[in-house]
Order: sequence, then C-alpha cells, then structure tokens
Amino acid sequence: MKGKELRRSLAVLPIGTVMKLTSLTARQIRYYEAQGLVTPQRNDGNRRMYSLNDVDRLLEIKDYLDDGVNVAGIKAIYDQQAKAAAARKAAQERPLTDADVRRILQDEFIRQGGLGHTQNGLDQRRPL
Repeated sequence: MKGKELRRSLAVLPIGTVMKLTSLTARQIRYYEAQGLVTPQRNDGNRRMYSLNDVDRLLEIKDYLDDGVNVAGIKAIYDQQAKAAAARKAAQERPLTDADVRRILQDEFIRQGGLGHTQNGLDQRRPL
C-alpha cells in the first residue's frame, strides 16, 4: 500500500467531525453503517473512528441519493464494483499464456490496421 493511501485509510476522525465534513446526521451515518455501506473502525473505547476513505464513501452515498438512487441500488453498485475489483486482481495474479499474448497482439494489429471492418456482412479478420 502506498504511503498516501495508507494515510487516507487511517481511522482517526470521530463521528462529530465526519458529520461536519459530510453534512450528514449521526443517525444517517449509523444507518449507512447498519446497511453495510460504510464500515468504520472502533477504538479501545468502542467509539466509531472514520478514515478519509470513509468520508469519501459517505459523500459518494450522499451524491447517489441526490441522484435518486436508493440504498438497495447503492449496495448493488458497490457489490458490482467489488466483484470487478476482485476479477481485476485475479487477472493480474494469473500469468499470461501464449494464447493470451497472441489474442492481444491480434486485436492490437487489427485495431491499428483498421482490418476489423466487415465486407458483405462477413468478418475479414483472420487468426494469426
């Protein structure tokens, strides 16, 4: 994790500060936590402590609600984003095979050469 991202993820803000930064009430913030949209850390005294990333998430939730997206829709958006991030991570961990490299090169040659156009409804691309 990079230094900047590490600092943004440090949970150092109490709920009162987060309320001022987001213009949300404590009840709204706790509701979003209960819905699983934000997960603050707890300190030794069991008080909620928020990071800058949590504040960003709350502001994003607020924007979605202003745009007319309901809480269930916001959950679906975040679930989809998490699945996409997991797929990207899995793809990065998997080494490229020869077939993958050939397919990438073929697609790049076609894109650069403009050979992907169709003529009489038939695809003019040919495998390498």
